[in-house]
Amino acid sequence: MQVSEPNRRSPATGSSRTVAILGANGRLSREAARAFYYAGWHVIAITRTGKSAALADLEGIELRAADALDRQAVIAATAGADVIFNGLNPLYTHWAEKALPMAGNVLAAAEEHHALHLFPGNVYNFGSALPEVLKPETPQRPDHRKAHIRCEMEALFERAAIEGRIKTIILRAGDFFGGDGTGSWFDLVIAKRTGRGTFTWPGKADIPHAWAYLPDLAAAFVRLTDKADRLPAFSRLHFAGHNVSGTEIHAAAEKALGRKLKRAALPGFLLSLAGLFSPMMRETKEVFHLWQKPHRMDGAALEAVIGPLPHTPLDHAVRDALKALGHVKSNAARPSVAEARPA
Repeated sequence: MQVSEPNRRSPATGSSRTVAILGANGRLSREAARAFYYAGWHVIAITRTGKSAALADLEGIELRAADALDRQAVIAATAGADVIFNGLNPLYTHWAEKALPMAGNVLAAAEEHHALHLFPGNVYNFGSALPEVLKPETPQRPDHRKAHIRCEMEALFERAAIEGRIKTIILRAGDFFGGDGTGSWFDLVIAKRTGRGTFTWPGKADIPHAWAYLPDLAAAFVRLTDKADRLPAFSRLHFAGHNVSGTEIHAAAEKALGRKLKRAALPGFLLSLAGLFSPMMRETKEVFHLWQKPHRMDGAALEAVIGPLPHTPLDHAVRDALKALGHVKSNAARPSVAEARPA
């Protein structure tokens, strides 16, 4: 099944292509909205309230409101879209009851509008015994609740594609950092105490951990959308991002801040203890194995489709991420275009 021919409409931006961004107040979704906007797309940014302070400075972005659990509202809010970017991601504590219904609603909207469905995947699907190198064809072995939910979601998308109802592209990536949003390990743990001279690493500092610098990942989604007609009705691809150790990020943070940082640890048993009192900590502990097992994303299949991958050098990316969080005081501007990694 191929992507439907875009409708030749003339929105405020003058673009003939329209993308609907679901969960537009989320950190990846807002970066995706910006990336599509600057690539010349008409962007419909969908939030629960129909408002987005983070995107208010982009003239021509159309804001719409929808409750992601209301199927008809999602269908109505995505009307006119050639592409639907599925950035919906409920809180960990709400995954069990919300993740699959939201996924079903997005699929219904994509089918209704004959739109391409883009979904950001993660590494949970591979379970707690994940191998070090993760490729699109790596077997998925879910062994905890969030892994099972993610696998069920992807299976739902695959069935709909096989049945000829929609076309889905999953772009899987590691932990997020960068951009102007919050809510990741990077800002909540790693960078939180850098202002007081401390760099905190959650697990083993000398093993590779998969990271995705959000401006790069968003740029990859745009490029991938432009090449969607080369792909089958259901595709899984991996974004290589930054496969680096805690030691490497520590060094990059010190370089960005211009001073030495004492390293502190966050042992898993502390999350277990906190989980006795906090449901969110219990859910977080379920994926703590990712900080104890080396893993890296293989982006060769994606590169074969879109060419050299968007890749901001680590020092630059970490500095930009720390600057966005207010830890680096500088007049230097954010890079507007991600640098491409040589083939």
